[in-house]
Amino acid sequence: MTSTSSSPTRPDPLSPDLYVDLVRRALAEDIGAGDVTTRATIPAEARARASLVARQPCVVAGLDVAREAFRQVDAAVRFEPACVDGDRVRPGAVLARLAGPARAVLTAERTALNFLQHLSGIATRTRAFVDAAGNRLAVLDTRKTLPTFRALAKYAVRCGGGTNHRTGLFDAVLIKDNHIRVAGGIGQAVRLARNSVPGLPVEVEAQSLDEVHAALEAKADVIMLDNMSDEDIRAAIRRIAGRARVEISGGLTLERVAALADSGADRVSVGQLTHSPLTIDISLDVEVDPAG
Repeated sequence: MTSTSSSPTRPDPLSPDLYVDLVRRALAEDIGAGDVTTRATIPAEARARASLVARQPCVVAGLDVAREAFRQVDAAVRFEPACVDGDRVRPGAVLARLAGPARAVLTAERTALNFLQHLSGIATRTRAFVDAAGNRLAVLDTRKTLPTFRALAKYAVRCGGGTNHRTGLFDAVLIKDNHIRVAGGIGQAVRLARNSVPGLPVEVEAQSLDEVHAALEAKADVIMLDNMSDEDIRAAIRRIAGRARVEISGGLTLERVAALADSGADRVSVGQLTHSPLTIDISLDVEVDPAG
């Protein structure tokens, strides 16, 4: 096996509209009135070469976002990817090579790494769950993302082979426990949803076999089995018997996903993909460019 291997799927590239302003704000937060250390110690004319290097196994995500950080500091920095988002890499793999003004390389370093380490962490954890599911369950994300960071986080999930759940509150109906309480029950909540947004599929969260029965009676399109025991999950799937798609959520570990992969469910949704991702150890190794 080489230090880099391809992902079985390639996510569509991120639109720059989704990250250019986010990178701008991140740089402004970090640089403020100026990088005093770099200005004090690095001559303006100095040039550098650098490599972004993975220090642990990971699935790469966020190369274009990292590139944008260097570009915004100085468009003269040349950024050449050595792999693509979605690649699995081993420790020591070079992710990208850079060359250009040394001050710009050093000033943009932390912002670029913050994005790349975070997004690669999401992709890496997602790939672990996808592997555990063994192509028998789709692995979905949730809305548990850092505010303003959702589009990037969901892109990283796709890099890891996962599937995006709803983007936000506007593009799918997901009736959860609090909706059920306030609406007056599962049946009433489903009827109200169907009348209000007839074109959208209706998913219902069920936390017991009784609620599964109620969701079936209401003809929900998807039933989410939330925080149920493995025994109850299997009983619920037998009861559903193909009359609705089945999603498992709550308390899922790699071991549980592997154990439930043959349960007959369609998918699992995993909050930890984005709410507590790994931070991948990626470094920027810099050297003076003698040609400069």
